Amino acid sequence: MSFLYLVPVVVLLGFVYMFLRSAWISKQSVGTDEMDRISKLIAKGAMSFLKAEYRVLGIFIAIATVLLGALSLTDANSSLFIMLAFVVGAVFSGTAGFIGMRVATLANVRTAQAARTSLSKALDISFAGGTIMGTGVVSLGLLGLTLLYLLFNYLFNQTGTDAEMMRVLNVLTGFSLGAESIALFARVGGGIYTKAADVGADLAGKVVAGIPEDDPRNPAVIADNVGDNVGDVAGMGADLFGSYVSTVLATMVLGVLVKADQNDNSYAAVTLPLLIAAIGTLFSMAAFFVVKVKEGGNPQAALNRGNLVAIVLTAIASYFVITNVLPETCQEFKKTADGALVLTHTYASINIFFSVLIGLAVGGLISVITEYYCAMGKRPVLSIVRQSLSSPATNIIGGISIGMESTALPAIVLASGIVGSYMVGGLFGVAMAAAGMMATTGIQLAIDAFGPIADNAGGIAEMSGLPKEVRKNTDVLDAVGNTTAAIGKGFAIASAALTALALFAAFMEITHLEELNIADPKVLGGMLVGGMIPYLFSSMAISAVGRAAGAMVQEVARQFREIKGLLAGEPGVSADYETCITISTQAAIREMMLPGLMALVVPTVVGFAFGPAVLGGLLAGVLVSGLLLAMFQSNAGGAWDNAKKSFEAGVEINGQMYYKGSDVHKNSVVGDTVGDPFKDTSGPSMNILIKLTMIMALIIAPYIA
Repeated sequence: MSFLYLVPVVVLLGFVYMFLRSAWISKQSVGTDEMDRISKLIAKGAMSFLKAEYRVLGIFIAIATVLLGALSLTDANSSLFIMLAFVVGAVFSGTAGFIGMRVATLANVRTAQAARTSLSKALDISFAGGTIMGTGVVSLGLLGLTLLYLLFNYLFNQTGTDAEMMRVLNVLTGFSLGAESIALFARVGGGIYTKAADVGADLAGKVVAGIPEDDPRNPAVIADNVGDNVGDVAGMGADLFGSYVSTVLATMVLGVLVKADQNDNSYAAVTLPLLIAAIGTLFSMAAFFVVKVKEGGNPQAALNRGNLVAIVLTAIASYFVITNVLPETCQEFKKTADGALVLTHTYASINIFFSVLIGLAVGGLISVITEYYCAMGKRPVLSIVRQSLSSPATNIIGGISIGMESTALPAIVLASGIVGSYMVGGLFGVAMAAAGMMATTGIQLAIDAFGPIADNAGGIAEMSGLPKEVRKNTDVLDAVGNTTAAIGKGFAIASAALTALALFAAFMEITHLEELNIADPKVLGGMLVGGMIPYLFSSMAISAVGRAAGAMVQEVARQFREIKGLLAGEPGVSADYETCITISTQAAIREMMLPGLMALVVPTVVGFAFGPAVLGGLLAGVLVSGLLLAMFQSNAGGAWDNAKKSFEAGVEINGQMYYKGSDVHKNSVVGDTVGDPFKDTSGPSMNILIKLTMIMALIIAPYIA
């Protein structure tokens, strides 16, 4: 336990870093008055959306807290303190998203101003904004988990038994449930908002009116830039906050039954995931400082270098932490229905270090594979570029094909990681592989968040009439940002697979479910229903984007038709940006509730109605179906996006150059428009759907065992 008190020190360092870096960004120049005006419009729109979203989520939190408290009264192993854990998890999740959004709207205009003179300085500012978000997410996650664990351990663990420790973690599960619940709504709501605005701006601007997406004449342009913040920043922050917390908690639950022997109640394996997360946070912050690029250099290489440094340093430090915290020989037990301990695995503590290495390797490989399938200049994106020559239909066919192909290698890597970590460290080894992967969340999220900031910077440069050379610099960062965003989603999806497996193992442990018999019609039926849920969820999310985007296109067309001189760009004539922002906001708030509630209600109903075996089948179906569907949608959308950006940068097909504004470019815009809700709404929501379903099963497990 003594090592655990070092975690708040790391959290304090994280908060100090955030404060100093925020102050540095605030001191940078905002550029011209017009740039400042546009950035304030974006910040105002983002804040108005978050206020509207959080008002609705506040009602949800209040109702869910009461229901959770009432449920806890029926179980002697729970406590009303689960209500506190749930509220803290929900509030911290919302705060993580807010911090990211707030900093992003400060950094975007300053990145645009820096791009007027230096690509290197523009990367420094945009990446600094990302590092604040990344550090904020992991610091809040560590703070909440550690303080609540210490509190509940003091309240409920009086004699140091397994039953008391499980009660501590059962109550702590409320923190993860709160985090994941808000993450799902934030991800779905933000995704609907951003894609409604983005698709509307693309179709109404580029295709219908023949003007650039970020042209100030386009009434949807401010809503589009707001969407980058509420979806790709605030939504992603809440998303990875939930992933981070769920991973650590699932590993802690499995660590209860990892001991030196049957009589060992030190619970070193319970606190180990918190320590691994802390050192990962520390070395992520250290790696921030190696992300530098010279003028004319490659920003992607600089970001990859920072990621590699964080992974290597975390791996080295993990060896010393694991071998000093765990007993030299670990025994992993399983508790039977009558409370007896049955030995299942015996391994040296060094094996858990190997599991962490496997997790770090899986995370790194998934990043490399995702970059290959989504980056400009690589075979997958170039194949979509070539297929754009014929028609929008062939572009779409090419993107779907690449998305499906892109599931193969990640699935093999994940399967290998799961089997490998199980062979060396049992179920706890699988969970520690997930914890190892998530340890570097700080820099992973920083790399992801810099992209929307750079995208906003390009929009501000375009709208404020800066020279084309400035837009070239921001486009370089934006293209890299598209790839890093895809990598971030791949990382989140991969971590969800390992985390979900750990949560599933904990569910089976609590319900004493030995195995799933798929020859049992009820179990197979549960599996089929579980496999259907991600498809129905995706349908709801994509349909919501389609309806909202349709309303946006109609509004833009109305303004072009009714506001005289708008499309011609006459001086003094301005678009009505507020109405478009309102359309996206109302659509997101209205449409996010049903998909979000489905993840909470379905496992609860199935569990109480049919028991743990059928619920186990449902969980297995959700995991496999949701994982592959998430990879397909995210990678297809990322590849479509960079195929479009290839034309905007200029690309050669069969010896002829094609550029922005050509008919072939318009074909790629249609494909990118199809891919937008794939990669930014339904795809990245899958990993939260998977984990939230598992957490709900874990919450109700004691009641259906």
